[in-house]
Amino acid sequence: MASSRTAASPASDDRAYVRGARILSIGIASTGLFTFLFFAVAGHALDHDGYGRVSLLWSVLFIVMSVLYRPVEQLLSRTIAARRARGAVGGHPLRTPATIQAGFAAAFLVAALVLREPITDDLFDGKQALYWILVASALAYAASYFARGYLAGHQMFGFYGGLVLFESITRFCFPVAVVAGLLSGEAWVAAGILAAPLASLLVVPWALRLHHRAHAEEERPREDAEDRLGGSARFAGSVALIQLSEQALLNVAVLLVADAATAGLVFSALLIARAPLQLFQAIQTSLLPHLASLEATEGKQAFARAIRQTLLAIAGFAGLAALGLLAIGPWVMELVFDAQEGVYGRIGLVVIAVGMGLHLSAGTLNQAALARGYAHQAAAAWLLAAGAFVAWMLLPVVGDELLRAETGYAGAAALLCALLYALYRAGR
Repeated sequence: MASSRTAASPASDDRAYVRGARILSIGIASTGLFTFLFFAVAGHALDHDGYGRVSLLWSVLFIVMSVLYRPVEQLLSRTIAARRARGAVGGHPLRTPATIQAGFAAAFLVAALVLREPITDDLFDGKQALYWILVASALAYAASYFARGYLAGHQMFGFYGGLVLFESITRFCFPVAVVAGLLSGEAWVAAGILAAPLASLLVVPWALRLHHRAHAEEERPREDAEDRLGGSARFAGSVALIQLSEQALLNVAVLLVADAATAGLVFSALLIARAPLQLFQAIQTSLLPHLASLEATEGKQAFARAIRQTLLAIAGFAGLAALGLLAIGPWVMELVFDAQEGVYGRIGLVVIAVGMGLHLSAGTLNQAALARGYAHQAAAAWLLAAGAFVAWMLLPVVGDELLRAETGYAGAAALLCALLYALYRAGR
């Protein structure tokens, strides 16, 4: 069994990776579209205050999902792919990742219950329904992200894409029902955020049934040392720090500027980076199990080729984005965000595009580090870059806060990319 898997040619592995990335890109791009439509329709269904509360609920939930639940998704994706590459297709140990995910969910639940009053009053203006939707959604997403990791590790990217797409369509139906008059109020719009992960889990039994039918006769390998709680917990903890650092790069500038108006300008500028990063999750999701498989089978040339091809594609994309922003960036930002003329500088927007390219490149090198078991070193690089960005924002080296955020983001991304590239070279 192992020999048939390891004998697969690098070209076939590359084709599988490209095919998986393409399927996921379509699924996640569609998901992004329906998420945009959810908020667009919600804006028509609710008044400004109600829309703001639903948006805040989603923002808090997104941070919880990224920091607490994505680490176990990546843990499952990496370990299952590596075991499959060694010929162990069936019987992957799930107890340890499930224990870690349950621990993260329990920690969130305890914190949410302790902080129930300030969350309800300060974030949601006393709306109890929104608080309980936040709590229930966060617990439901623990299961959803566990399922995503399982599907990604088995490279079942069609089901993975179907899961996230079904999730976004379900969420979108709720504000549509409110606009149509079938439902009423912001609680029903927010209920779509809870219904989405619950509905998406309906994809999982179908996927598992097909998978187990295909591999019913596979051997059940013994548990590896890294599958045990200690190694898995360290890996998940490191990835949690990575996710927290990435959220800092994208959000801390908005929190540290002087006033709400400037915060809005900074947030809009950083959307130039946020949108590609959202789509890049599809590449990351398919890249990690591919690299883990190559690392397990000592496919070093194919490993380096996958990294090189991804970095070249990112460089081309970032270059085109920078040229576009240099040509019409300020006009587009003023048109889309109804900003005053001259607020967004041409050079500042180009700097953001360069930072976005470096951020995406760092994400690729980060997956290489995770595949090789260098999660702790990668986390240290992310924490150093995030700390440098926070320090830059606090020091008034650049008086214009928008320009300070633009240059600081690009500088932090450059530092991060350099650190992770050094780690990648050392790993080779």
